[in-house]
Amino acid sequence: MLMRIAWRTVGAIITRVWADTEKQYDQFADLTRIGIDEISYKRGHKYLTCVVDHDSGRLIWAAPSQDKATLETFLDALGPERSAQITHVSADDAAWIASVVADRAPSAVRCADPFHVVKWATEALDEVRRTAWNDARKAARQNDARRTRGRPATNAPARPDSARDAGIKNCRYALWKNPENLTEKQQTKLAWIV
Repeated sequence: MLMRIAWRTVGAIITRVWADTEKQYDQFADLTRIGIDEISYKRGHKYLTCVVDHDSGRLIWAAPSQDKATLETFLDALGPERSAQITHVSADDAAWIASVVADRAPSAVRCADPFHVVKWATEALDEVRRTAWNDARKAARQNDARRTRGRPATNAPARPDSARDAGIKNCRYALWKNPENLTEKQQTKLAWIV
């Protein structure tokens, strides 16, 4: 109670101001390119569906839950004429978003949002890196002569594939980072991979 006002009072003030502002301002005017995504809160147990206007960069609508009915509520508020004016919809690959957009805004082109494109590319790159690492380890084990138990002697020859193993190991961040943000060690590792 910094200003000696209860949160309930603050909520009532915000509700009243929004009711006055909503009458004067049409938040759905001139919508052509929108983004639809869901965010989680309460440790991932509750979701909020958000719609943003890509032209203005503003959040224009949000509602609890992440399902078809929630998105249809937004498109009902938008109306059929304005839904037909939407040209582009960026979203992740959620089936519930795709089906509602296809039904209610058929002229809209579905686009992948940049966050998910980077996420999918990173996951694919990580899968390739992991496969290469496992293949290198498997090749090293097959080429490696059976040793006796314990640690190898200090003067024992190196395994033939150990150089390849060392190059692939710990290269994850060298592959993920922007080239200008790489450390010297990561630049060397990336040059070896390429």
